[in-house]
Amino acid sequence: MAGVSRRLLCLMPTAFVTGITGQDGQHLAEFLHGQGYHVFGMVKGQNNPRVERIQAELPFVELVSGDLADLPSLVSAMEACQPDEVYNLGAISFVALSFSQAELTANISGLGVLRMLEAVRMVGGAKDNPIRFYQASSSEMFGQVRETPQTELTPFHPRSPYGCAKVFGHDIVVNYRESYGMHASSGILFNHEGPRRGIEFVTRKVTNAVARIKLGLQDEVVLGNLDSKRDWGYAGDYVKGMWLMLQQDQPGDYVLATGETHSIEELVQRAFAEVGIDNWADYVRQDPKFLRPAEVDLLIGDATKARTKLGWEPEVDFPALVKMMVAHDLQLEAAKAGLPVPG
Repeated sequence: MAGVSRRLLCLMPTAFVTGITGQDGQHLAEFLHGQGYHVFGMVKGQNNPRVERIQAELPFVELVSGDLADLPSLVSAMEACQPDEVYNLGAISFVALSFSQAELTANISGLGVLRMLEAVRMVGGAKDNPIRFYQASSSEMFGQVRETPQTELTPFHPRSPYGCAKVFGHDIVVNYRESYGMHASSGILFNHEGPRRGIEFVTRKVTNAVARIKLGLQDEVVLGNLDSKRDWGYAGDYVKGMWLMLQQDQPGDYVLATGETHSIEELVQRAFAEVGIDNWADYVRQDPKFLRPAEVDLLIGDATKARTKLGWEPEVDFPALVKMMVAHDLQLEAAKAGLPVPG
């Protein structure tokens, strides 16, 4: 396809997605496929253990090799795919890990954005219809918040190497947009979860542990700060917002959030309630090793701009999100253990 003009043949639009093996990448690939896109997903390495699962679950995705730490590989991937839209979701995305691997986080989550922008500029800059670029920014950029709720104009005060790297990525997108006239937009996404969330993230750690406790496969769940509050939405809703940003005539930055905040303790209570366990505190133990060196206590977003300009609305609320995740993990863990799913 790379050697034939898709425009002349009136074929489907093409999207290039980094981070295809992650939660957002999978949801976005499904959404774009439903919109009639030819979807390319970038994977790193020859023996990536996640490739087989992606090929099985998302057979319509065409995988290409590339590395956010290597600009030539990104240019080669872009030249091969000739995308209309690029979604940069790839990152070292686990905040806690960024404290122990700060340099790697800066290189991939920060400089990786710069390399992606350079690749887009080099391959797509001369087109009549230039490549449109989406960057996955993060509410972690707000960190020690200066105002509540947080908007596109709220100053950043990141509290982790991950947040710092994301601020650089966000700012370099603005710079390339203003310097080169690129259609480059950033989505400042607040926490968005779902059954595809990695087990290392607190929401999935909780729902999976609750499922295993209900099935008698686990005795407790060990957590850090139960008082931290987050604005949690459903990842499937948020990828639609990413796409809507690239359909606008003018690029820009948008907060995607529910506008509600819930504590980790509330998450735990609600998850246990889903399996009929009221004495949740008997199964929860706090351990200081799960506390961050610098904590982010409260995040809550104001998505007014996205609602008014994009027409975007979150559809899954917090109770429904927790219910969905617990039900999924009950099915998953019961199947793995050869047990019936509790009624």
